[in-house]
Amino acid sequence: MASTDGVLDLLGLLAYAELVAFFRLSEDAALAPSLSDKAALAEMAVAEFGHFQLLRGQIGQLGAAPEQAMLPFVGPLDAFHARTAPSDWLEGLVKAYVGDGIAADFYRAIAEVLDPQLRRLVLDVLADTGHADFVISRVRAATEADPAVAGRLALWARRLVGEALAQAHRVAAERAPLARLLAGAASGREGGGGEQGEIGRMFARLTDAHDARMTALGLADWERVPESE
Repeated sequence: MASTDGVLDLLGLLAYAELVAFFRLSEDAALAPSLSDKAALAEMAVAEFGHFQLLRGQIGQLGAAPEQAMLPFVGPLDAFHARTAPSDWLEGLVKAYVGDGIAADFYRAIAEVLDPQLRRLVLDVLADTGHADFVISRVRAATEADPAVAGRLALWARRLVGEALAQAHRVAAERAPLARLLAGAASGREGGGGEQGEIGRMFARLTDAHDARMTALGLADWERVPESE
């Protein structure tokens, strides 16, 4: 079993991330161009809030105050979202798919060192609510209608993944229990030495999943185009 402090850090981080996801999806729903899109996003927002409630309950069962467990991550996550505020509906969709996707990969990797019950909870919370297919269909439709949009969205996605990885590094560096948990996941065991090296290698592996998402969006070729072109 991973250390209690590390587990609480992970659950607090994930709980606040899910709460923010609820608010962001609610805002995206308000901006959606059609009633069907609004309804789909609203349904996803409700699912995210349900995930938050599950995590809040688990933190309480571990004898901690949910608000205190989340508090260390409010500033870093709010700062990340402030730096990556989308300028339109499509950028918001790409952010939800690319930025949230790489964050979910990060949490899943850490969950490997948790006990089976907590691992199932984390994986259930991170299960796709239908957002992936929703985003892929809308982005592909937009880029087919106007190919020029693809280049802009690919550059946006490149920025998002860089910001997401940098933010995860900062959070791990500032929270020693979380860093130890992360290093254990990166090395395939709890604890272990060479934490920063192990963490760096794990972050490098996360880029493979990002590349797959870019391919699904139809933006992979555009992402490789130099920014000056």
